[in-house]
Amino acid sequence: MKFRVSVIVLSLLLALVPSSLVYAQVAGATLSGTITDPSGAALVKVEVSIKHSATGVTRTVTSDSAGFYTAPNLVPGDYQVTVAARGFSTSVADVTLTVGSNQTLDVGMKVGAANEKIVVTTEAPAVQLASSDLSAVVNATTVRELPLNGRSWTDLAALQPGVDTIQTQPSFTVGADRGNRGFGQQLTISGARPQQNNYRLDGVSLNDYANGAPGSVLGGSLGVDAIQEFSVLTSNYSAEYGKTSGGVVNAVTRSGTNNFHGSAYEFLRNSALDARNFFDGPTIPPFKRNQFGGAIGGPILKNRTFFFADFEGIRQSKGISALTFVPSPAARAGLLCSIPQGPPNPCTTTQLPVGANTDANGVDLAAAAYLPF
Repeated sequence: MKFRVSVIVLSLLLALVPSSLVYAQVAGATLSGTITDPSGAALVKVEVSIKHSATGVTRTVTSDSAGFYTAPNLVPGDYQVTVAARGFSTSVADVTLTVGSNQTLDVGMKVGAANEKIVVTTEAPAVQLASSDLSAVVNATTVRELPLNGRSWTDLAALQPGVDTIQTQPSFTVGADRGNRGFGQQLTISGARPQQNNYRLDGVSLNDYANGAPGSVLGGSLGVDAIQEFSVLTSNYSAEYGKTSGGVVNAVTRSGTNNFHGSAYEFLRNSALDARNFFDGPTIPPFKRNQFGGAIGGPILKNRTFFFADFEGIRQSKGISALTFVPSPAARAGLLCSIPQGPPNPCTTTQLPVGANTDANGVDLAAAAYLPF
C-alpha cells in the first residue's frame, strides 16, 4: 500500500514539472542505398557493416524486402562499408560522410565466394541525389588550418556562396552596451536577416535570447580546436531543422579517436607592437590581449569509448580613443554660425537672448559652467 501511494505521489510531482520544447537534433549523417544481385533484383536481409575509420566503431544494419538499407545519425568522418551475403563476394567501399548529410551508396553484388573481396571505388556525386537542400561544408582541415583573427569558427561561414557578414550591432567602442548578450558574427544568408538564422552545435540551437548569433562580449564563438566541421544550409533544407526562415549553420564537435592527439597555443597582441592610429593622442592606447588554450583527445577503451577535452581562455585589456565634438570659440560667445554674410550679418552679433538665467552672451548659466572643460 505504501509503495502504491509513493508511486502516485511521484507521478503527480512529475506531472507538475513544466515541459519545454525539444527540437530535432540533426547533427549526424545518414547513409542509405539499395543492394541488388547481378540481375538487378533486390537482395533481402543482407548485412551491411559501417566502420568508422578513426574510432573503429561499427554500425551493422540489414536490407529490407526491397533491398533497401539505411543507417542514420552517423558521426561525420571516413567510413569503410562492408556488404556480405551468402553466395556473393564481399563488397568493400570507402565513403566520407559530412555533418547532416544524406548520402546514397548502392551496391551491386557479384556471385562468388564469401572470402573473396571486391573493393568498390566511389566518388562524391556532382549532384546531391538524396536531398534538395542548397548547402556547403567547411571540413576539418579548413576549420583548423585557415588563419582567423579571434579563432571563431563562425567567421568561416562567410566563405560559402550566398553568405555575407553584416553589421547590425554596436561596435566595441566607448558607451557600447555589449554586456547583456552574445555578440557573435552576424551573417546574412540568401538575403535574410541575421535574426532569421539558426546556429546548431551537435544538434542543439545556440541562438541567444534575441535570436542572434552566439558569441562572447568580444564577439568570438567557440574556438576552432573544438569543432570537427560544419555545414551552411542556405535554402531548401528539410523541415526537421525548423525554427528558422533564414539559413542554418550546423556544426559538430570533435571526438577522441583510437590515437592520442593534442595541441596547445598562445596568441599575443600588444600595443607595444602596434602602429599609432591617426586619431590617437601622443601615446598609443594600451592594448594587451592573450588568447590561449589546448585540446586533447584519445581512447578510454579502444574501439568503444573515447574522450575529448578543450579549454580556451582570453584576457584583454584595451584602451579606446574616442572622438568628441566641442563648442567652437564662436559658439562659446553665443555666435551660432561662422559663415560670412553680407550686411547686415547675423553671424557677427549675439543670436541668443540675454536673460536672468544667462550670461552676457545669452548662454544658459548651467551650460556656461561646462564651457571651461
